[in-house]
Amino acid sequence: MASSLRTTSVWLAGEGEGKASKRKGAGAEVGGLDRDRIVATTVRMLDTDGLAKFSMRRLAAELGVTAMSVYWYVDNKDDLLELAMDQASAGMSVPDVSDESADWRDQVRELATEYRKMLVAHPWVAQLVGRYLNIGPHSMAFSEAALAVIRRMGLDDRGVTGALNAVFQFVYGFATIEVLYRERCREAGVSEDDYLKQVMGVIAERPEFSKQYKEAAELVEARGTESIATIRNQDFTYALDMMIAGMEAMQAR
Repeated sequence: MASSLRTTSVWLAGEGEGKASKRKGAGAEVGGLDRDRIVATTVRMLDTDGLAKFSMRRLAAELGVTAMSVYWYVDNKDDLLELAMDQASAGMSVPDVSDESADWRDQVRELATEYRKMLVAHPWVAQLVGRYLNIGPHSMAFSEAALAVIRRMGLDDRGVTGALNAVFQFVYGFATIEVLYRERCREAGVSEDDYLKQVMGVIAERPEFSKQYKEAAELVEARGTESIATIRNQDFTYALDMMIAGMEAMQAR
């Protein structure tokens, strides 16, 4: 059982259980290299080049060491990616859950906004969610704060998990689409606003589209003067407010 758990998450290995830990220890440093530097470099490379291009060999080259040197500090690529996920979560701030005068609605908005910012800043994280347990200290601190805020609504356990899923799976989906849109625009060599204008131009040139999909065409035309960033932020805020309103309705029941 211990072996199975060990392969599930780097965080479930006891202190010194991993091969790398046995060799040097998580905090040890050899030749200017340590695990913190390896993880920080991994996050930077993933942010710049994405998950598909990342490899332990490229990481070693970026660090100016041999690939085997990296394995003194992490057992394998999976462990390193899980460590990087938690490091990405370190930048998320959490509300003061001990403040009993705080409005839980405002705290839910803060948590949702922070989660969205993290996913957009680190697009590769969305690809790893669910692949790893993501139970590192930074991730768990955020999760604990979210649980504390939702519990203040007075819901039962089923209601708490339902509310958490409603909010954070929405944010996950919203941010993932946001990232994919940005990536598509980047690959096309155009700005997000220019891409939107091109789409609107194609629709305008196709009267059969406007006729067959009247509601969609009118909506696109109505919001055509707004920037994509404005549209996106307005939609995110409105959708989040709708969910909070639904949570209030469930709370009243």
